[in-house]
Amino acid sequence: MLESLRACDNLNSNKKICILELLYHSPMQLKRRKFLKNSTAILATGIASPYLLSKNIPQPEMNIPADFNFKFYSTNWGYSGDLESFCIKTKKEGYQGIEIWAPRDAKTRENLLRLTDLHHLEFGLLIGTGETDAKSHTSSFLAYADETVELKPAYINCHSGRDYFTMEENKPMLQHSFELEARTGIPIYHETHRGRCLYTAPLTAQYLKTFSALRLTLDISHWTTVHESMLEGQDEAVELAISRTHHIHSRIGYAEGPQVNDPRAPEWEAAVRAHLGWWDRVVQARIKEGKKSLTILTEFGPPPYLPATPFTQMPLADQWAINVYMMQLLRKRWQ
Repeated sequence: MLESLRACDNLNSNKKICILELLYHSPMQLKRRKFLKNSTAILATGIASPYLLSKNIPQPEMNIPADFNFKFYSTNWGYSGDLESFCIKTKKEGYQGIEIWAPRDAKTRENLLRLTDLHHLEFGLLIGTGETDAKSHTSSFLAYADETVELKPAYINCHSGRDYFTMEENKPMLQHSFELEARTGIPIYHETHRGRCLYTAPLTAQYLKTFSALRLTLDISHWTTVHESMLEGQDEAVELAISRTHHIHSRIGYAEGPQVNDPRAPEWEAAVRAHLGWWDRVVQARIKEGKKSLTILTEFGPPPYLPATPFTQMPLADQWAINVYMMQLLRKRWQ
């Protein structure tokens, strides 16, 4: 094979690609692919899961009231079936609700209401817009928010603004959400997300100090990537964010990315411990505040968030199984 690869250097790019593809699909490589497929299947069955349920990750010393309710939501991000099959599968796994992008056409909105009622599922809705200039972005965001409250979701999670908009440019979207929440009673959260206004820990701290009504969806995996660290040295900003968090996206990030390949693998113990510690403190903050519930979305995503083998794009782990595992892990930890 080495000689074949060296020979490729003298060919044009199209011929080189053809030869590389043939080499990749050679008997030896096919055996390798079969091994990878089988290994993925083994991990998906949960053989690795006892690791994090063992004494390596001890239970926290927390006094959680018996009437405090944890509500776990499932994401359809990466799910290939229709909404009905998604609801059926979600309910079967033991989730209390679903979180999806807020539908805008009448038929899909009606279907969402019908199916969640039929399967006794709550629903949270995502909103966000993609315009690159602040004026049109704001106009679109406000209209989307106004439409979404009409569906009366359990909460609305906002991908708010742009990371390159100024605070003054992002301000109208935040203020409108505060007013909308006060008028409708529907909780509206703003997510700590790359590319959006709350994309870094110190900048989010500035927003939280400026807007007393701002409440967060904490997806702290984005910050581990942006800051290329497990947020060492940023305790003040992280604790302020935790104190204002009312919804969690439970994905495990690390210094070089927003999603580890499989949180059940022992090499990610330090990252898992860090995230569990942050989420534990969210639970404690909400209990101290007198709240009676907390919503959590298990949000490990599909490729390219989930690493995949080259050429085949075969996922290295089972996304759905990982999300169910995260739900079970957190249930065991907190209940």
